[in-house]
Amino acid sequence: MKNRPLASFSVSAIGLGCMNLSHAYGAPVSFAQAERVLLTALDQGVTFFDTAALYGFGANETLVGQVLKTHRQKFTLASKCGMQGVTQSDGSQVRVIDGRPETLKKTCEDALRRLQTDVIDLYYLHRWDKQVPIEDSVGALSDLVRQGKIQTIGLSEVSAVTLRKAHAVHPIAALQTEYSLWTRNPEIAVLQACRELGTAFVAFSPVARGFLCGPIDVANLDAKDIRRSMPRFAPAAYAANMRLWPAYQALAQEAGCSPSQLALAWLLQRGEDIIPIPGTTSVDHLLDDLAAVDVQLEPGLVSRLEALINPTTIQGDRYNAQANSEVDTEVFV
Repeated sequence: MKNRPLASFSVSAIGLGCMNLSHAYGAPVSFAQAERVLLTALDQGVTFFDTAALYGFGANETLVGQVLKTHRQKFTLASKCGMQGVTQSDGSQVRVIDGRPETLKKTCEDALRRLQTDVIDLYYLHRWDKQVPIEDSVGALSDLVRQGKIQTIGLSEVSAVTLRKAHAVHPIAALQTEYSLWTRNPEIAVLQACRELGTAFVAFSPVARGFLCGPIDVANLDAKDIRRSMPRFAPAAYAANMRLWPAYQALAQEAGCSPSQLALAWLLQRGEDIIPIPGTTSVDHLLDDLAAVDVQLEPGLVSRLEALINPTTIQGDRYNAQANSEVDTEVFV
């Protein structure tokens, strides 16, 4: 495994997004299966693990802590606050965005307990709570740095303007946003801002939520699969998008790699400051993803790839109206 810089850390060029093991794509896998995925990643040289308070409403942090606590010195641990599950009076849980300083500090205390660690290496604001100035939220996180509870601060799904405001309060070590062939929003302004500020860019959903791995039976997605609410996976849009698949698959064959590896190799070649964090519940898929570090794409193939799959050739927005209202990223017009 090759490494890339993230603040003072040196992390694996491909990290592991742990969300899939507990959240968002249907029923969580068994503990035994999740443990196999996490320990295989560690054994294969992954040194960057990404979780959040939201994932499984704390269950994912608990899982990561339980499985990896004895290996804590071998990897850089990232988690997130500012978006979590809250238990209502009837016992049900709902997702809330809350960037108030007192909430972020309490979430951190809970995360440290669940993760069974004394310090979180990279702590993101999962979403900017637009009711709270970004300076106030980042100020609370900077207090946690001074207290030694977190080492560095990250942001997720914010614009270049918000990044700069936050960075003026405390250095932002990493910014995390969806980035893949079919989601290029970071190219509008955030990537350049990150490079000017020395902020690493962490790309989540680098294989387009599975679209760049292979055909998906969207009609039979699990009831709790978040793709059910995403316009690109609506039946008509997905059918239109799948018309690009044969040509994409042919490019992967030409490059001598799997479709997933093609998507990840493209990202890796976009810059040494970009760190993709694919997620999976399968050891086989994990091994396939990690092998992308050895794939080199010729410039001509890259040009054809980018012409094939980009925001103008894909149908449907990446989020629905509600989710779009919760993020602060630039959008193509």
